[in-house]
Amino acid sequence: MTMKILYGAAPEDIKGYDTEKLRSAFLMTDLFVPDAASFTYTHVDRLLLGGAMPVSKSVTFGSGAEIGTSYLLSAREMGIANLGGTGTVTVDGRSFTLENRDVLYVGRGAREIAMASLSGKTPARFYMNSVPAGADISHRLIKKAESKAIDLGDGRRSNKRRLAMYIHPEVTPSCLLLMGITDLAEGSVWNTMPPHLHERRMEAYCYFDMAAEDRIVHLMGRPEETRHLIVADGDAVLSPAWSIHMGAGTGPYAFVWGMTGENQEYNDVAPVALAELK
Repeated sequence: MTMKILYGAAPEDIKGYDTEKLRSAFLMTDLFVPDAASFTYTHVDRLLLGGAMPVSKSVTFGSGAEIGTSYLLSAREMGIANLGGTGTVTVDGRSFTLENRDVLYVGRGAREIAMASLSGKTPARFYMNSVPAGADISHRLIKKAESKAIDLGDGRRSNKRRLAMYIHPEVTPSCLLLMGITDLAEGSVWNTMPPHLHERRMEAYCYFDMAAEDRIVHLMGRPEETRHLIVADGDAVLSPAWSIHMGAGTGPYAFVWGMTGENQEYNDVAPVALAELK
């Protein structure tokens, strides 16, 4: 298991960032390394973001040495989304089978997590979000069919999409973590429209199901002074509370969204008119 540390940035800081520094501060690549677990610990709401892709052997982790606790989840909850082939996640001896687009909620206090793929030819790709938790909540597997789907957007504006809530008060309880998956309709390219801010929460995105040659243009920053990141399949982006977040793809794609902060009110947002962006 590897652990990278990010300290976050304020809106004024990124005014002088070049491309390399902006990507270093907000973009995570190489999440899905064969037979390894890769994590990033960010001081933006202390989100822990990770990826694991077991191919020829299982991947096991659980130590909290990197974050100063007995176990990684001693004081944390975690959401695990499978973005690849069928796999298993075993939490303290209890095994869960995750098909593509299933999500597992792991409650506070879990000690050891082991991940494996049913087939090394079509390995599972486990994407993880973990945040501090103040309550013990039971582990639960949320199948794709059990998620709550909402249709959003307008095909005429190229932003028609289906948002599926998994770790959400309307589907399964958690302490502060929210997690779901959004799919763009055929012919649509824009996500998260209209752009918005949510002062009381931060968010993270993992873009997936993209062709190797395609890219996402992810827009971020203050509305009056935007920046952009060019994102490939399997990359993840941090979105602090002060930043807008929206993007467009050069081809079909989907993304996992995860949130944490002061509340779990999905609509606690401040929309930004497109005409205000600069």
